[in-house]
Order: sequence, then C-alpha cells, then structure tokens
Amino acid sequence: MASLEPSATLAMAARAQALAASGIDVIDLSVGEPDFPTPPHICAAAEAAIRAGRTKYTPAAGIPDLRKAVAADYARRSGLAVTPGQVVVSNGAKHALHNAFTALLDEGDEVVVPAPYWVSYAELVKLSGGRPVLLETRIEDDFKLRPEALRAALTPRTRMLLLCSPSNPTGVVYTPDELGSLGDVALEADLAVIADEIYDQLVFDGRSSPSFPTLRPGLVDRTVVVAGVSKTYSMTGWRIGWTICPEPLAKAIGNLQSQETSNPSSISQHAALAALTGPQECVAEMCRAFQKRRDLVAGRLAAIPGVRLPEIGGAFYAFFDIRSALARGGISSAHWCEALLEKEHVALVAGSAFGAEGHVRMSFAASEEKLAAGLDRIARFLGA
Repeated sequence: MASLEPSATLAMAARAQALAASGIDVIDLSVGEPDFPTPPHICAAAEAAIRAGRTKYTPAAGIPDLRKAVAADYARRSGLAVTPGQVVVSNGAKHALHNAFTALLDEGDEVVVPAPYWVSYAELVKLSGGRPVLLETRIEDDFKLRPEALRAALTPRTRMLLLCSPSNPTGVVYTPDELGSLGDVALEADLAVIADEIYDQLVFDGRSSPSFPTLRPGLVDRTVVVAGVSKTYSMTGWRIGWTICPEPLAKAIGNLQSQETSNPSSISQHAALAALTGPQECVAEMCRAFQKRRDLVAGRLAAIPGVRLPEIGGAFYAFFDIRSALARGGISSAHWCEALLEKEHVALVAGSAFGAEGHVRMSFAASEEKLAAGLDRIARFLGA
C-alpha cells in the first residue's frame, strides 16, 4: 500500500473543490467527466427499477438483459459476433480493468503500456502482481505507439499489451492500419491485449474508432475489450463498465467478481440497460458539443507561443507540451500546475502523472464560457 500512488486527477480535483469552497473562483479542468446531466430517460429507468423493487442482489456478472444488450450493441457497431456469455458487467471500467489484470497476470508478468497513459493503468497492473513497462511515445507521432518500438520492448516476461484509443490523456485516435500493425506484433509475440475503448463513441470530424479485435484474424481470441456507460452517456457516478472477452475468461472474471464485490448496483444496471437500448441522439448531441469545444481549445492552445499538442481526434482532453515554459522557470509540470492553481485558479493535471513530464492535461468537459476564461488565464500564466 505504501508504494501505491493515489489518483492524480482526483487529487487535483479535490484541491480545486477545496479552493472553490473557500469562495475562490476556480475553473476546474482536471477531471475526465462529462459536464452534461445523465439523459432523462436513463434516470427514469432507474426510478422505475426502484419502484419495481429491483433492489436485490443480481447475478455476479450482471443481469442477463444488460449482458445481452452490451453484446448486441458491440456486435452492431463492430461487426463481430458476440454472445452475452462473453460479457461481464462490473463496477465501472476501472473495476473491469482490475478484473482483467487479476485474471490474466502472474507475479512478474510484464505489461507494455504506451506513455502518456491514464493514471490508473500502472497502479492497477502493480496491484495484480504485474510489472508495467512504460514505453515513451513522441508528440511528433501524435503519441502513438509504433510497432517497431513495441517489438523492441518485448522480453520473455512480456505477457500483455494495453492500448487506449481514443486516448486518455491525449485525445488521439489510432487509425485501423496503425492498430492493425500493433495487432500483428501481438499475434507474433502471443500477447494478451487489453483494449480500453471507453471513449469509442466520442470521436470527431467524421472519424470512426475501430475496435481492436476486428483488425486481424486471431485477435478476438486474445483481446479483452473494456468499455462502459460513464463517458458515452454521462454516467460516471453510476459505476457501470464491462469486459468483452473469450467466454472461458469471462467465466473466470465473473467468478472473481462474485467474491470481490458480488455484483454491480442493481439500479445502475437497469439505468445502463436503458442507455444502450433507448434513444441515442443524446450521444450525438454530446459529441457535437465536445467537437465544438475541441475546436476552441485546440485553436487557442496552438496560438500560444511555445505550446504544442497532438491532433485531438476524440475523447475530451488536450495534452499539451509546455517544456519551453518549464525550462524558463526551472520547474516540473507538477509544480507548474500547483502554481497555476494558486495564481490563476485553474486546475489542470501534470503530465508526470501520465508518464510524460513536460506536458499537462486539460479536460474540455466544461462550458465554452469556462473554457474561454480558463484559456485566458493559462495564456496569461504562460506569458508570465
């Protein structure tokens, strides 16, 4: 426990909330959480479930109707045939990741994690007894892992590759060819793959976000797809995520979950069912709003001297390079973020938390007014 790092994003959000509670005008752009309310039809389904008395234990892997809906939704969008027996519903995607690591990794197994990476990946791998192998990527490559870099990192202990597209924290989206070339390496090296696709419906400019196991024959048998309702339907607090994987592994994950947490919230499961089977225009509306905000944020940041950022193709993050500013001040990205919060009252997250010192992450899951004001303060601080 002493070696476990707390979540940097949640820690910064807590500091921002404490300042705001003291009366300071804080613009919190730290947490990856849609600022839209959960759509009304989803909330109504939860209320109906409560009134109907659906407040008891459920099967550990999730209620059958929800597992069926997850399988049908994924099959419709990916083109792969998926059965409900391949789905395990968990207490959020973070729990789904923990389940997959625990089920697949032995002590000392190596997991290749491209950096920048979401803050919880390395810690969850360590908790399972595995060893994260953090591979640096370059902003010139839009922070995408290249197959030759993956091959060079392989050792006899390499067990797994972990990918996230669209990416948290960078917002980049891999093309089918780019993911397929990584799939070739995974097949050659007999790797398991965790494909974190939690942002797969929040993509911009007419892009698609291909699901990893669709890209090469044989990947279906070695891939665990992780997703959920948190980002797509603005349901972060409902805590519903899932894994889609080969059925024997799904059974093992279900057994693990039955001992660790019993089952996800019964009420949240019925809400998630309504999300997947109900009207989908709410998703399109939210995505359009995020694209408009992306345009604002990317344009403003790119205009600041010395700031660089990759092409943001999805999710709702800008991960930008401030190394020139850090060099002038002789400080780290963590110190820079602390100073920004203290002087300009804007909360961002240091790139060091994502394995990329010299950068910072900004969430644009906020109103355009807040974003514009926050960008004014960031530009002023960088100029100073």
